[in-house]
Amino acid sequence: MHLGFLLFENLMNILSLQSVSAFAPIVNPVNCAWGQKAFSNYLGGNKADWEEYDATCLVSKFNDLSVTILIDQGEADKFLHDQLLTNKFEEACRKVNAPLLLRLQPGYDHSYFFIATFIDDHISHHAQALKL
Repeated sequence: MHLGFLLFENLMNILSLQSVSAFAPIVNPVNCAWGQKAFSNYLGGNKADWEEYDATCLVSKFNDLSVTILIDQGEADKFLHDQLLTNKFEEACRKVNAPLLLRLQPGYDHSYFFIATFIDDHISHHAQALKL
């Protein structure tokens, strides 16, 4: 399962969540080829239905988020600009003052090594939010 979907799931339940993070998520699938292919196959052709499963569209609906969303994204990720669309999510968060900690990591791509390098930061992010 891709982390973009997990981010969506978290946003759907944001009022009960205390912590959210993701690695290189597809955050605006209604506007990328991967998302459009998946959504048209799973949800049909009505693009309005797709927005209910798109993290960027969903975060735009919240004006009172207090949970900081942590996203790590490799700057050398070949999918960044055409598929992941992290900039669109960042823009949507900014418009509604949603707390986003977007960390663009120089020299990292979409690999396991990228996740392995920063996983401890995500665990710490959740531990701090949960006061563990």
